[in-house]
Amino acid sequence: MSDPKPRRHGYEKVLQAIEGRWKRRAADRGRIMQHIVDSLWETFGEGTYSWCGFYLPSYDGKQLILGPSRDKPACSPIGLHGVCGKAFASATTQVVPDVKALGGAHIECDPKNLSEIVVPVFGPDGKPFAVLDVDSYEAAAFDDLDQRWLERIVRPLESSPAPRVFE
Repeated sequence: MSDPKPRRHGYEKVLQAIEGRWKRRAADRGRIMQHIVDSLWETFGEGTYSWCGFYLPSYDGKQLILGPSRDKPACSPIGLHGVCGKAFASATTQVVPDVKALGGAHIECDPKNLSEIVVPVFGPDGKPFAVLDVDSYEAAAFDDLDQRWLERIVRPLESSPAPRVFE
C-alpha cells in the first residue's frame, strides 16, 4: 500500500476540483460522474488505480451496466453476485484486499487486478443508484483512508437529479 500522505493530498485535490466545479452549476449526474472518474484517473491512474468507473442498475434491476469509466474496456453488464453487486445491494462500501480470495464472488474483468474498492452512490432518496468501482494491480491497495475519501468524493451526486428517461 502506498504512503498515505500523497494519497490524502491526491484525494483532497480531487474533492476540491469536484466541489469547485459543481458548487455553482446545475447538477448533471452524468457529467458529475464523468468528472469524478476523470479526476480520479488523472490523479491515481496507472499508479495505484488500474481502472475506475461507475456501474448503474439495469432497468430490471437484475444486473449492473457500465457508466462513465477509465481507462480500458470493462465487463458490462455484470451480475449482482460480485463485489459491485454486494456494495449496491447492501448500501455499504466494500474493500477487498485480495480479489482472488473471493473465488466465484469476484467478477474478473482484468486478471491482473489484485484488489478493489466499491463505494455505493446514494440519491436524494437515500438509496443507492450506482456504485463507484476502483481496481488495482497492487494487493491490499485500498484501506479506510481510500474509503473515507471516495465516499466524500461521490457525495455531490447525492443531490443530483436522476437523468430523464424517455419511453
